[in-house]
Formats: sequence, structure tokens, C-alpha cells
Amino acid sequence: MTPTMRRVAALVSTAVVSALLAVPVHAAWTGEIVLWDAPRWRDEAGDQFHWIKAKIKEFEATHPGVKVTLVETPWAELAQKLSIAIAGRAWPDIAPVDISGGAINIQYLRQGVVEPLDSFLTREELADFYPGALDAYTFEGKLYGIPTSMTVHSMMLALDHFRARGVQVPPKGRWTWDEFVQAMRKLTYDKDGDGKPDVYGFTTYILKGYYEAWPLLYMDGARPLSPDLSRYTFDSPQGVSALQKVLDLKFKEKVAPMELGSADVGGTFQAFANPEQRRIAVEPWASWAIATLRTNPKYKMDFAVVEYPIGASGKPVTIGGTGGWVVFRQPNKEKLAVVVELAKHLSTTQEQYAFARFYGTFPARKSVLPLDPYGDNPQMQQAAQMLAFAEMVPMHQNWRQIDERIQAQLQIAFAGEKSAEQALKDAGVEAQQFLK
Repeated sequence: MTPTMRRVAALVSTAVVSALLAVPVHAAWTGEIVLWDAPRWRDEAGDQFHWIKAKIKEFEATHPGVKVTLVETPWAELAQKLSIAIAGRAWPDIAPVDISGGAINIQYLRQGVVEPLDSFLTREELADFYPGALDAYTFEGKLYGIPTSMTVHSMMLALDHFRARGVQVPPKGRWTWDEFVQAMRKLTYDKDGDGKPDVYGFTTYILKGYYEAWPLLYMDGARPLSPDLSRYTFDSPQGVSALQKVLDLKFKEKVAPMELGSADVGGTFQAFANPEQRRIAVEPWASWAIATLRTNPKYKMDFAVVEYPIGASGKPVTIGGTGGWVVFRQPNKEKLAVVVELAKHLSTTQEQYAFARFYGTFPARKSVLPLDPYGDNPQMQQAAQMLAFAEMVPMHQNWRQIDERIQAQLQIAFAGEKSAEQALKDAGVEAQQFLK
């Protein structure tokens, strides 16, 4: 048995014992719990909900009379569907929500739509979480969820293109903007000899709620809102210069395809990872992509992970996120206790170890790292270096609306219909109504 297999076996044994011990404690309440979840990693049959189905089966076995109904929801639709459900007062009992990423309006926290969980976690349990992970779920002094994982955006490099063009991977994963542009020039080339580029150095997409491109907009020092969240600031000289640099990749340097800045998330990933395409050398992605590129036979490839290029601010920067489970308002306090128990069942050390191994996330619990989930994963080790430079998107109660206006103007700029300065200025005019 390998060291990894022994660790997994020990974790499974611990989980079984813990589950058995939980049986008599919550036998009082019976009924249905509605759980929303989004796709995770695939099993051999291609099922991306196999993990949550297995956890539900375990929970129901140890809680007789409790039925957990799973609602499968695509990640791209989760936030909007939650907003609609909340507006109709038909919210689920539990769902995966990144509060710090604006997945739900924090005004809902003030309205009592989400249950505070402070009283359900002991001091010892809380001490096992990284402070930053708890901060992501803390609002006005209350804890509104159980964090399970952290993610960070970084640059993925298709090494076959680097070798083909004799381009060196940035030493220690770090490069300046000028070094990045020089590499993109070399990586844009005519592969089939028809006189037109078949491979481009770089591309990414622009879409509300997604931030793969945003560390590039931060690189000269700009941020979308002022530190007190009262003013729009993305139209600063630093913001305009950063956006202009990225636009130049497409319109001036021509090292990016015309699709740069479109909203086509799937097409962007296919252009990079699908072996029948592989026409992009560098793309930014959240760390989930690392697990996909390492383990999914359809996309498995030789790749490296490096930092975003450093701009005028003089230091690397990226956008991070924190995932976890949120429990929605429960008038029945006996049911609330069981729902929280389910949230804790999905957030244990062994579950976060599984996420780290197979889902491309970083654990929110300190007790996971001694299990060495990345011992054979140099790409995740490199991505972990970015955690020190990760920033969350602004935690403003109207962030979803503000983000939507900014991203729409960015799309217009990448379509060539507005200058960097005009797009960021117009985004501010539209965003201002949500800052009053």
C-alpha cells in the first residue's frame, strides 16, 4: 500500500467512526433537506456529482428518517438561481456559496436569509480553519458558513508550444509584463505554413462573476473600488494603463486571437486544452483547471503553472476565492441542527483532503496539509505560492450589479468599440448608482 493509499484508508476509517458516533445525536428530527450543489471532479463514468451523492448516502445512513434531495446546478447559473430562489422565498436548505466572491448579495445576510453558525462550531473546531478562510464567511462579526476550500488564479502554460518555439518558462514562475509580451510574440506562430498564425500566445475571456482576466487589470495598482467601498476607482490612470496593455495584445501586438475578451468560457478552455485544438500557449485559470489538466484523460497535457506578469505596481497579484457551505434560514431549530450537521459532514478534514487531491483547491483546514495532498503535484505547489498575493473581490452589498456593469464595458472594449479609458469611465457612471 502506497503512502497516499494509507492516508486515504486512515481518513476513510476516521470518517466511518465519526459517522457512526453521530447516529443517536440527531435522531429526533426527520424529514427532507434540499441541497444544491454544482459539478465537482468526474468519476470513471463521467459523473461530476458522484462525490456529493456518496456523502448524501453516508449521511442518510447515519440519520434514519432524513432524506437529502440533491438539486444539480451548473456553477455558471448558481448565483442567479439562488437570487431568484431567495426573491421567491424558496431557497434551499444548504448550498455551496462563495460569499466573498459576491455569489449572494450580502444584504441577504442582514435580512436573516442565511443562518449564522457561530454557536455550532467549538473553539477547537474554529482553530483548525485558516483565519483568511473564516474571514471570507464573516460579516459584521458573525460566521455565515463553513469554508471548505480556497482557490487562486494563475497562468497555465502549454509546454509543447514553449518547447516548439524555444521559449523559456519564467524562472521560479515569475515574469515582468515586458518579459511576458516578448514570450507571447515568440509563441504566436504559423504552424501549418499557410502564412497565418495558427497558435497564439495568450487569450482569456470576460464574463460577469469570473475573474481570470482581472489580475492583469490590477497589475499597475488599480482596484475597482476605494478601500472604504464608497467610490469607483477602476478608471484611474493605473486602471486605464493596465487595460490598454491587455487590449494591445489583441489589437497592436496581435499575439491573441479575436476571441480575446469574449464571454466564451468553454471555447476558451477548449482552445487551450483540447488536443484537437491546442492553439493557445498561455491562459489564466482558477486552480480547479490544474486538477482537470492532470487527471481528465480528455485534456491531460504537459503544462506548467506560473504567476501573472508583474506590472507597474512592482509585485505579483491575483484574485482568490473561498468556497464553502451556507445554511439558509431554518424556522425549525431541530432541523437547523441536522442541516448544520450535514454542512459539517461535507467539510471535514478528509473531505478537504479529497478536494485538494482531486478538485484543484487549497484546504481551508490546517489539519489537511500534514497529509501532504500536493506531494506529487508540482503545479499545485507552484499555485500555492500565489496564495500570498491573492485578493478577494470587493465585499460590497451591490457587488454583483457593479461587477456586471464593469464586465459589460470590458467586453465592449475588447470588441474594439471603446477605448480603455472610455470603457472604464462608462463603467464607473453605471456602477455609481449602486454605490450610493
